[in-house]
Amino acid sequence: MTQPRARCSRAVFLDRDGTICEEVGYLNHISRLRIFPFAAPAVRRLNEAGLPVIVVTNQSGVARGIIPPALVDEVHDTIQREFAACGARIDAFYACTHRREDGCDCRKPLTGLMKRAAREHSLELQGSWVVGDRGADVQLAHNAGARGVLVLTGYGRGEWEWHGTEWPRPPEIVADDLAAAVELVLQYEADPRRVAAVTLPAGADPSRLLGGR
Repeated sequence: MTQPRARCSRAVFLDRDGTICEEVGYLNHISRLRIFPFAAPAVRRLNEAGLPVIVVTNQSGVARGIIPPALVDEVHDTIQREFAACGARIDAFYACTHRREDGCDCRKPLTGLMKRAAREHSLELQGSWVVGDRGADVQLAHNAGARGVLVLTGYGRGEWEWHGTEWPRPPEIVADDLAAAVELVLQYEADPRRVAAVTLPAGADPSRLLGGR
C-alpha cells in the first residue's frame, strides 16, 4: 500500500539516460530506448514509500538539431507507460534542451529544473535526493541542498573511478544501480545511521565519501 505524502515533501530526482535506461549517446530514435529491467521495480518502491519521483534530464541534442522535441516527449511517454505496466509511476519529467553555451539556468548541474519541480509539486529540495550516473548529478544535488547518489551504470563507473577525486564534494551514496540506490535511500529515510556502513558497492574506497550527512 502506498503511504500518504502529507508529512513528506522531499523527493527523489532521477537522471534518465544511464540511470533509468541505457546510455546510448544521443537517444535519437525511440527504437534505441532500452529501459533497465530493475528501473520500474525500483521506482515502485519509492512510490510505495510515498516519495515523489521526478526525472530531470539534460537533452541538448534538441538544441543541436540531433533530436526533435517530440522525441523527448515520446521517450518519456514510453517510460511512463512501461512503468505503469509494472505498477510504477514517475510523477513528472523535466528536460533541459539547451546547450551549455546557451546560458540557461536549467542545464544540470544548475538547479533550474529542480526549482521548477519544487514550485509545481510543493517539494522541499533540502534533504531530497538526486540519483544519477554523472558528476553533474552529484553536483546538482549539492547545489540544491539535496543528497547525491551516484549509480555505476551508464557513465557512472568511469566517472567515479577517473574523476571522482576532482569533484568538489563526493556523493553521499555510491550504488551499483538504481535498484541498489533506492534500497539505500529508503534505509536512510528510515534510519540514517543504518546506511553509514553500506554506502559503497563491493571493492570501492570508503575514504572517498563524506563522513557525515
